[in-house]
Amino acid sequence: MGLKEQIPEDLKNALRNKKTLELSVLRMLQAALKNKEIDNKKEALTDEVVISVVGAEIKKRRDAVREFEKANRPDAADQEKAEIEILMKYMPQQMSEDEIRDVVKSAVEETQAESMKDIGKVMKALIPKVKGKADGSIVNKIVKEMLEG
Repeated sequence: MGLKEQIPEDLKNALRNKKTLELSVLRMLQAALKNKEIDNKKEALTDEVVISVVGAEIKKRRDAVREFEKANRPDAADQEKAEIEILMKYMPQQMSEDEIRDVVKSAVEETQAESMKDIGKVMKALIPKVKGKADGSIVNKIVKEMLEG
């Protein structure tokens, strides 16, 4: 069963078990997937596309957590973190920071990057390898460290 089929099943289970937070997150995710399907002219969504939509939703929530923490609203930040946990179930196993460093190092060597001017080339080679498996802000931070160092 693909991710696209798994989400409605999980939604039904959340409804049966009266898990309101999970239910609202999965409904939002289904709406986002439906919008993506409309954008793709009703083509069937692959697991890769579903993962990218889930990743975008997670990124929105991470941004919201940062904003809520700046505004000293821990209750709202905790709500967003709980939503992130639910969405993470649909993402592939996340890479550790050491694994990311190894992939970044090989991408830097592969592109023969020497300075911050080459960050675009490195990111272009790196994105397909880490997409959905690593947080982009962490990847960006590690790339900058390696190119500056």
